[in-house]
Amino acid sequence: MSLHSEIFQQPEVLAGLLDSQGKLIDSLARAIQQRNVRYVFLVARGTSDNAARYANYLMGAFNRLPIALATPSLFTLYQKPPRLQDALVIGVSQSGKSPDIVSVLEEGKRQGCLTLSITNAPESPLAKAADFVIDIQAGVEGAVAATKSYTAELMALAMLSVAMEGNQQHKKELEAVPEWISKVLQLDDHIASLANRYLFMNHCIVLGRGYNYSTAFEWSLKMKELAYVVAEPYSSADFRHGPIAVVDRAFPVMAVASQGETYPDMLELLQRLKKEKKAELLVISDQPEAVNLAQSPILMPKGIPEWVSPIVNIVPAQLFSYHLTRTKGYDTESPRGLTKVTETQ
Repeated sequence: MSLHSEIFQQPEVLAGLLDSQGKLIDSLARAIQQRNVRYVFLVARGTSDNAARYANYLMGAFNRLPIALATPSLFTLYQKPPRLQDALVIGVSQSGKSPDIVSVLEEGKRQGCLTLSITNAPESPLAKAADFVIDIQAGVEGAVAATKSYTAELMALAMLSVAMEGNQQHKKELEAVPEWISKVLQLDDHIASLANRYLFMNHCIVLGRGYNYSTAFEWSLKMKELAYVVAEPYSSADFRHGPIAVVDRAFPVMAVASQGETYPDMLELLQRLKKEKKAELLVISDQPEAVNLAQSPILMPKGIPEWVSPIVNIVPAQLFSYHLTRTKGYDTESPRGLTKVTETQ
């Protein structure tokens, strides 16, 4: 099994997750509602940390729950954990083996908090430390770079948020995600052809905002760990506060600009980068006006709600990172210096 095949497994994995874990997540949502949960304390590392960025927007918007992203070193190296009263403590980890993430859930339980693990390893230390476990059921992921486990984490978080919210329309929109991803996978040959243009790219900016702030971070991570490109992620708002100064003629900028509340701001920035900076633009968007600004356009299917778009938008970014890695002649399965499981203290 290869990285490319794992990217293509995502519709099946997400459909299976929707079908098999729905009842468990509904019961978990009821348990949360019965507790005086006032905020979410979420811990993750690496790719899973980008899933946490998605949850930050999702649970804030749908469930009106503030999310604090944990600083695990306070629990391990400094041994001075914060007070977690009235928190739902969530650990997100593909392997469930990182000691610092486990330590946060253990401390949460010690302080009397409800604890949840979201993992691809239901027998892992992280799962054993939690009151509840959502098994993302992504199956064996042989490639070092996480793809299907990342979208499964996003889906699990979205299912939980929707279950707590009780919005049936949102549930239907979530159920449509596997089909939207199937349509995006049909763009594989087009995305492969774009990668040749960036053969000599060694640095770039990646932009996203709102729900797709997480997409910018995950896309940049994939280009770093696979193609060894120094890819710096920003929200379109933060980018204007200084970093835009690095962009000059032909400087590569990758952007995710889906329809929704953040689209006008993203469009205005892309227009500025095109007109004033003469930047090299690669744009993932469902809006023709945005992709028409790009030297490298990726036009997404219409009708994907902004709140679920990160689950879909990351797929063309994964494909681009994969094809760029191949174009550069690097190993897509085992990037240098990396292993599948990283255990940090």
